[in-house]
Amino acid sequence: MAVLLREAIGGSLRRARTVRRRTLREVSRSARVSLGYLSEVERGVKEPSSELLASICAALDITLPDLLAAAAEDMAASMRLPMVVPIGQRHAELRIAGTMASTSSPDRASPNPLVSPQPTAAPPAPATQVSAAA
Repeated sequence: MAVLLREAIGGSLRRARTVRRRTLREVSRSARVSLGYLSEVERGVKEPSSELLASICAALDITLPDLLAAAAEDMAASMRLPMVVPIGQRHAELRIAGTMASTSSPDRASPNPLVSPQPTAAPPAPATQVSAAA
């Protein structure tokens, strides 16, 4: 699942605060924001206004563009992670791919990029008889 903007902003604020070794209480006093609200912003529960973000950034001695750039990087990184396909969806894709594979020639690639083609089995080795010499 993609990271929401408020979660990315909150994570960036928390990292900026902890790198500077500041407590929530110190930043909340300096930014004139309640401690509880600042905590909710950092956890991504509340989406702060631009004025509130500017105040928090000033208290942390960072610029708003730097905060937003860090949040954008977090969001972009979360989009690059492999997506997990729900079990039911994966089952449906396999079923569809199975019906498509049975109608196509075996040496063609799978039409569904999510399903890798099945390897063809090697022909059985010729049987050799062992003679018993007495």
